[in-house]
Formats: sequence, structure tokens, C-alpha cells
Amino acid sequence: MATRPSGEQLEIRTGPQRATVVEVGGGVQEYSVGDRPVLDPYPIDAMCGGAHGVPLIPWPNRLADGAYRLDGTDYGAALTGPGKHNAIHGFLRWRPWQALEHEASRVVMGTRLHPLPGYPFPVDVRVAYELGDSGVTVATTAANRGNQACSCGAGQRPYLPPGGGRIDDCTLELGAATRIRTDNERQLPVATAPVEQTNFDFRAGQRLDTPFTDLARDDQGRAWGRLAAADGSRAKLWGHAEPLRAAVSGWEPGR
Repeated sequence: MATRPSGEQLEIRTGPQRATVVEVGGGVQEYSVGDRPVLDPYPIDAMCGGAHGVPLIPWPNRLADGAYRLDGTDYGAALTGPGKHNAIHGFLRWRPWQALEHEASRVVMGTRLHPLPGYPFPVDVRVAYELGDSGVTVATTAANRGNQACSCGAGQRPYLPPGGGRIDDCTLELGAATRIRTDNERQLPVATAPVEQTNFDFRAGQRLDTPFTDLARDDQGRAWGRLAAADGSRAKLWGHAEPLRAAVSGWEPGR
């Protein structure tokens, strides 16, 4: 049997919920409730496209020219987006991860980021996926194993599908007061702008590839977005951070 491009497939289930986490990149290949995908999947026999569900570590988004400064020292990461002369979405998208724990409804993936040219810091990373009453919860933890401070951030790329209809028929809610403007050529952040009285105000479509900030939070301190499809189903994406330890996010079906 040929090796799948995404490596080992690790399935977790509870009730009608099912998710598959993969070895390559340590991300979510699919998450569904019954026969309804909550996250847009990619084919099990294909490489992950568009960073579907993948942890983006030690930085999300793009570094212009791969360059950054930490504690007065300049570093240069490899240009993994060479067409736009950027380093994009960290180092772990195509690395193998290991299942450190695997239970019926929970799997913990882990990997070590060894020092690299442009990032001379050893970092251990764990991402725990757990199914429960509120959907799938994702907890990301990074530990610096070196003897100097390192720069480390995290993001993830879940895609919420429109259900059986078109995205034009969906309703999007997003509690964000500010959008981050990016340049057209390299998609690098250049400024921020309020969303009030603009087409980017989703607090109350068009094609979007836009980051947002100044997020409203619920009584649990979670920022959120909600997508309602024409068939009446809804999915909620939420996240909050515990500084220096973990980033926690989740996808809630049918809310």
C-alpha cells in the first residue's frame, strides 16, 4: 500500500462527531458531525492544500524577506513563499508529528522544532484535539528548550464550508472592530483600519482574504466567528490564549 501524502491518519470519535488528525503537519484533515462536514476537508489521498487545518508555528502569516529582529539580533528565515519573497506560516507544515496520546475522543500530537538557520531555537510543540459536547477543542502548547529567549507564535487554518448551498447564501458574524490591511503584491500587513461603515463590518459577501483584530469576546474571554448556511446549519469558530503557555481554539457545530 502506498504511503499517503499526509502520513498516518488518527481518527477520534464521540457520538455523531468524527475527526481525523494527520501525521504530516499535525493538522485536522476532516471534522464532521453525522454526514455534515463542519470543517472543509481535503482528500485523504492528497497533499494538504491551502494549509487546511494546519498549526502554523512558530509564526502564522508572513515574514517580509524572511527577516525579523529579536533582542537586538537580526535573523533571516528561509523564503518558503519565494514568489512573493516571504517566509510563510512557520516551519512545521510539512514536518512529521507523533501521536503522544491517542484515546477514543482525544489525540495529542507532538514534535520538536530543532534549531535552524534563521531560527536557532529548540522548541517542543504539542497540539491536543478533543471532541466533546461543544465540538472539537484544540489546545496548543510550546516549550522553549534552549537557554535563550525565543520568538514563538501560533495560528491554525480551519475552513468553514457553506453546507449544501453556496457561500453567497450564508450569513457571517464576526465580532471584530478592526481589520488589518495588507498590500496587494505580497499580502504583508501594512496598516489597520476600523470596519465601521465599511464592507468589512461583520458584527451585525464578498471574496475575503483579510485578517482582523480588536476582537469582541464572550463571557469566557473567547473571540468568535459564526457562519450560518442556507440549510439552517451553523458553525462557530472561537479561540482564546493563555499567555506563554497555550492557545486554545475550537469549532462548534450547529450553534
